[in-house]
Amino acid sequence: MLEKRSLTLSGHATSLALEPEFWAVLDAAAAGDRRSLASLVRRIDEQRLKADPAPPLSSACRVWALKRVQASADAPASRPERSPGPASRHRT
Repeated sequence: MLEKRSLTLSGHATSLALEPEFWAVLDAAAAGDRRSLASLVRRIDEQRLKADPAPPLSSACRVWALKRVQASADAPASRPERSPGPASRHRT
């Protein structure tokens, strides 16, 4: 189910409809970056307008959120420490 929110981008009121899971990623990213959600979406909008052709804003937000989650999953700090297995221990 899509959740619609209204934002002001470049002085224009804009409605954006995304799944709650994508909103959760965007909300968390904005809070983590200490910026407003509108500011984050404005940055995503600016990036998407550089593409030719520019994708719809909702698609750009979904892709941005997916990349954010992937980057977080790939970050070394998010991976649990693995202890060396018996084969990697040296015998003396």
